[in-house]
Amino acid sequence: MAGRFRGLFKVFRGKKGPGAAPAQQPEELEQFQPRQDNAALDRTQEQDRAHGRFRRTVQMFRKFICIRRGKTSTRATEGTAEPDSGLTELQAEPGVSTDSPECSEDSDSPMNDHTAKTLMAVTEDMAATEDMAITSTDTGETQGIPNTDTTPIPTGIHAPSLGLFEESADSPQQQMPAMVRKIHQSLGSHVTVGARLGFSLLRLAEEHPADVVLTLLRCAPSCDRAATMMWRLIGSLGSAVEKVLPTLLCVMPKWPLHSMSTSDGDDTDVFALSATLALWVIVQVPECHEAMNLYSACLFVALLFQVVITTQQMPEEVDHFWRACREEHRLPTNPNRFAVQVMKALLCRLRCDNEVVAVERKRGWDTLVCADTQHYAVGLLAREMRQVLIPFCSRIAFHLLKPLSREEPRWDLPFLAFLVEVLDCLDLRECGDSVLEMMSRYLLSKCRQRCRLALRGLVVLSKDPVMARRMGSLSQQLVELLGDADGEVIRMSLSVFMNMLENKDILVSSTTAPKLAEALLPLFANDNSNVQILSIHLFCKVMELVVDEGKKPLKTSVCQSLLPLLFHCHDENRNVAEASRETLICAAKFLKRRNLGQLVKKEQLSKFAECLPFKP
Repeated sequence: MAGRFRGLFKVFRGKKGPGAAPAQQPEELEQFQPRQDNAALDRTQEQDRAHGRFRRTVQMFRKFICIRRGKTSTRATEGTAEPDSGLTELQAEPGVSTDSPECSEDSDSPMNDHTAKTLMAVTEDMAATEDMAITSTDTGETQGIPNTDTTPIPTGIHAPSLGLFEESADSPQQQMPAMVRKIHQSLGSHVTVGARLGFSLLRLAEEHPADVVLTLLRCAPSCDRAATMMWRLIGSLGSAVEKVLPTLLCVMPKWPLHSMSTSDGDDTDVFALSATLALWVIVQVPECHEAMNLYSACLFVALLFQVVITTQQMPEEVDHFWRACREEHRLPTNPNRFAVQVMKALLCRLRCDNEVVAVERKRGWDTLVCADTQHYAVGLLAREMRQVLIPFCSRIAFHLLKPLSREEPRWDLPFLAFLVEVLDCLDLRECGDSVLEMMSRYLLSKCRQRCRLALRGLVVLSKDPVMARRMGSLSQQLVELLGDADGEVIRMSLSVFMNMLENKDILVSSTTAPKLAEALLPLFANDNSNVQILSIHLFCKVMELVVDEGKKPLKTSVCQSLLPLLFHCHDENRNVAEASRETLICAAKFLKRRNLGQLVKKEQLSKFAECLPFKP
């Protein structure tokens, strides 16, 4: 380069003409030339070193692009030496559109225009919105993720200056966790994310989401300021959020720690609450809306689990971890309240603000963090959401079936409460058998709340003709519940029987009919008028639908019913009186004493009484 520089002076010296500059004196040029050679030589050495670094970077980057082009775009996560089974099973929810501005046809290109614009917007906004407010419902003070490090340098990082893509003996895929750690380390003393480093992070998040998520949760479990910047940047690109959410959803339900290996073989445990912190940061980025909607039901179930489990049990290691998070971010004292805040933020991001406010007015969020009343609060939340969010509730109910299929008495009650409230939103053709098996199991539970919830679920299932025909095996348990001291349990058991017998294809067996009729007789005088009416109507149904073989054993109970039915024909409750008259006519027909039926129809009840007692 020095030779070319000297040749340039020769060209100028050789120019002639009126506009040519006067030639310099030879002695002046001789004095200037040595200094020019030394400067050029220094610049040449620096450029050679820079060129070598640039060449290595380009080589590594080409390898990185080759890895990306060799992979399909439909995999949720990749790059783990031992992939988690739950991660591979987690898919986009049915019925939710995956079309979004972020998922364009050229999303497999190294970096599209939308990604660049997104990165620039986030970089400019990063410093201004770094502290994210968290308003505590207990104290009303503002909480957030502040800058707890030393005073940062107010400049961005414009290139991976720490050798992000330097050559290594490991394969490029095994270097991904190290790259994430270096990015995190680089951002430790900066306020914003530079464009080139941001591009690298987004590429890693899209191509190796499991490595990015797990590595970041390990190197920054309490989500320090640098990790917050990284999560927010990921949240600003919808396609990146779609890739990292499945891994976060694998970590959150694994309480209190989750073990999953990254591509470099690291299987260090990560806290489930660390994933919740990351989700809290992402959900506050407006651009994440489409991706959040895609996994909304899974996220809601995972957050509901954390609310429940952190209320019921807090291991010592989790308590120490949460104390550190509180000190760094000024979070609520208890992690269950933080999980509630993230749930509220998720619902607001899904444009469910009215439902959040409605539950708040009824003190539902405060009730949700109390172990004794948690299932009531979950039921309230389900009812509020069901009014306008039936498809969303249907997906939530579908995702609740899997955890409820396992016996987990510590936390299944709130899940069961939500499922029962939205059970009619489910397509029973797909999951009816699973729901029926689950409700049958909870019907035998010694826990009063679980038994009542199971009965509520069976009331809904029995309205479906197909499900009603499959519920015959529960007759014995339902008959036993008619003798329960709880009037609500009795009422729901009667409702299940009534719904089942509304189906004309269902007949009462010879073994069930006499037991059921005997259990119904005492209920004619129950203090609850609803129980009275249901029991009288059900007695009539039994007489009409009993099989021929069961009519003779049933006659004894029918004869015993005549006097109480006659007595209730004079009941002050007109509905009870009307039900008693109809059943009395049915009893006369069953006993083949039509004359008694005519007396009832003519309201000659005194003459009817003269015919009693009647023996079969």
